[in-house]
Formats: sequence, C-alpha cells, structure tokens
Amino acid sequence: MSDALILAAQTNDDSFDDVWEELLWRGHVQLSTDAEALKEALSGPQITYYCGFDPTAPSLHLGHLVQLIIMRRLQLAGHRPLGLVGGSTGLIGDPRPTSERTLNEKDVVAAWVTGLQAQVSHYLSVDGDNAAVLVNNLDWTAPLSAIDFLRDIGKHYRVGTMLKKDAVSARLNSDAGISYTEFSYQILQGLDYLELYRQYGCVLQIGGSDQWGNLTSGTDLVRRAESVSVHALGSPLLTKADGTKFSKSEGTAIWLDPALTSPYAFYQFWINTDDADIVSRLKVFTFLDRSEIERLAEAVQREPFKREAQRHLAYEITSLVHGTDATDAAIAATRALFGQGDLVELDAATLEAALRELPNTTTSPSATIVELLVDTGLTTSLGEARRAVAQGGVYLNNVKVEDGTAAVADAALPSGMAVLRRGKKTLAGVFIQ
Repeated sequence: MSDALILAAQTNDDSFDDVWEELLWRGHVQLSTDAEALKEALSGPQITYYCGFDPTAPSLHLGHLVQLIIMRRLQLAGHRPLGLVGGSTGLIGDPRPTSERTLNEKDVVAAWVTGLQAQVSHYLSVDGDNAAVLVNNLDWTAPLSAIDFLRDIGKHYRVGTMLKKDAVSARLNSDAGISYTEFSYQILQGLDYLELYRQYGCVLQIGGSDQWGNLTSGTDLVRRAESVSVHALGSPLLTKADGTKFSKSEGTAIWLDPALTSPYAFYQFWINTDDADIVSRLKVFTFLDRSEIERLAEAVQREPFKREAQRHLAYEITSLVHGTDATDAAIAATRALFGQGDLVELDAATLEAALRELPNTTTSPSATIVELLVDTGLTTSLGEARRAVAQGGVYLNNVKVEDGTAAVADAALPSGMAVLRRGKKTLAGVFIQ
C-alpha cells in the first residue's frame, strides 16, 4: 500500500453520519443529479462509480487531484471506484471554449495512458471487496464501426441539446468555430458511462463542474438506452486568488509528476496558500478530520503569523502526492536555504529543484560574488553589490561574505551549486560549470 493510501486510511474522518454529508461539508458538491436520491445511494450498500481522465498531457495536475481525492473518500466509505483513462477520448480532446485542440499522435497518447494509469492507481486501493479497477475507453470504442456508432449510440442524441452545451455554444459563437470531431466528444463520454453501467453496474460519475454537460450526456444516454436513472456529481473548480482556473494551456498547472513540478516546488505552492483560502484547501485536499480542521481554522484567526495551517496543509498534501520522504526533503531544503539547516546534507536533486525555483545563474568557477549578485538580480550594479557586502548583508551558502572579490568556487558546495542570499529572505541560485 502506498504512502497516500496509508495516510488516508489512518486519518479518515469518522465525524460524519454518511459520506454525502462529508462531501457537502468539504465543499465537493456544486452540481448533482437528484441530491436526495444520490445521498440515499451513497448511504446504502456498495455502489460502483467512476471518474475519467483524458491523456492530453503526460501528467495529471491539481484539478485532477480533486477528483482523485473524492474517489478515495468514496472508496473509504465502502464504494467501488473505476478509474477511467481515456485512450480514445484523449485522441479527440474535450472542446476548449476558445480554440480547437492540436491532436496528439496515437503513440504519444498511448504512452500518456500508461503514465496516467499509474498516477490514478496511486490514490486508490486495489485490495478488498471494493478494489479499484482501471479501465481504458479505447477498449470499447476501437472495435466499434462508424455505422454501429451512429445506429446504436448517435440515434439517442438530439443535435439541439448538444448545441446547448456550454463548451459547444462558446465555440459556435467564436471565430474558431468547432469541428465535428470535437462536437462529437460528448457522445464518446456518454458512451463511456453506458459501457461502464453495462459492464460493471456503474451508477455514478464524478467530475469538475466545467464537465457538467459531458456528465449529463452520460446520464441521459443511460436513461435513453437502458431506461435507468443514474447519477452525476460536479465539484467546484479549483481556482487561483483572482478566480481563474489553474490551466496547463495558460502555463499555471501544478503537475503531480515530480519531473514536471518538483516536490520542493509543490510544497512551496501549498505553504504559500493565502489565509483566505486555507480552510477550504484543508477541507478539499486533506484527510484531516473535522475537529482538526476547525482547530487549524481557529489558529489562522488567532495567530496567522505562525502559518500553522499552511504547514499542515503543505505537509499533508505533499506527502499524499510524493510520499513522506520527499516531503521531509522539501522541508529540509526550505530550512537550509534560509540558514536553519545544513546545505551539505541536502541531496543534490532536492537542492537543484529548490534553486531552479529561485532567480539563478550559471557561471564559471572564477566568477566573483559581487558579479553574481548582479547576474542573479540581487543587486542592480557592481557598486551596489560591493556596498551590500561591506554592510554585512550578503551570504554565500549561509556564511557571511567578507570579501566580495572572492571566487564563488572557493565556497561552493560539493555538488557545484551555491546559495546566494542578500539580507534575511532574498535568495538566488548559482550553478557552477
């Protein structure tokens, strides 16, 4: 069992009468089909539910993590998850509101499917009578002929309804328009729900609220094809302080793959959470129980300068995604950069990841410290750099610089890196070639 599953199992919140009540309290529900019927279904015997993830990038990101955590909460409540990675829908791409997607090559998408399946499985248990099952929608779409698709699936869809979907409507009113390929995406996602209902008895799909049109495409198709009512749940979107989404297309995604967002950068993202957002982030992203979150909420009001809630959030979620060892290394790097730990004891990969997040420069061993102050932007001129050194406000690897003309190699770490600091908090990284 992974660190993520151990952590979730040990901290599962038992202060709620049922999982629906917990989902509401944690802010996981923005839209749903019949709420009373869904609550009853979740409070009764085991049901099967699913969430789909399209391989349109090599990694999942924070928006996906919200869904993975909801899936884990439902599994801890006794229900059975299906983790769908869309080998077919990933070849098409969910319509964006602004422009057509660039279609990725089939072999690229296939590789991404494998990677995303590994990420999904990290958060779900594959043991017990509600063990998670990973599925790929290419398995049932690839054998389907165009004629069968139109006769058996397409006949259940009404073009007028399809045109009303938000993403479709936005594109129709834009200069870009929309291709038939992307217009048909909602049918493919509806087909997923129908197939999972038929194969596994799946009766609930979860997703972000921006996917509501695609979620209801599935519930409508199951109702038309099987005369059965099934459920959908749409959770609020994760947004930045200005209300915009975290988006890979805008370059603001926080990735779950450590090669794309290092554990250090991931930890720093959460430690910098605004006080106004911290309680909602604790509810959504951690398995801390209600009483502990309420205690941390009081701490934010009483002693916000201690940032106790932020430290709990950063530790819990970084451990969930990257494991406790990587989290401990990120914390050690944070402390060492500011002179509260030994830089030499940090592993090179963690130190490099930390320095890449700072203003940094690559230089020769003979470069002087005053030159590097300018190169990294810590000062604007050599004269300012010399004055900063003379005033005792410059540190190299947490040691006060006495001679600004000394070569950086004289005090570099064994890894060939160095941490340059001006004052207490202004840092830069140096990589020596």
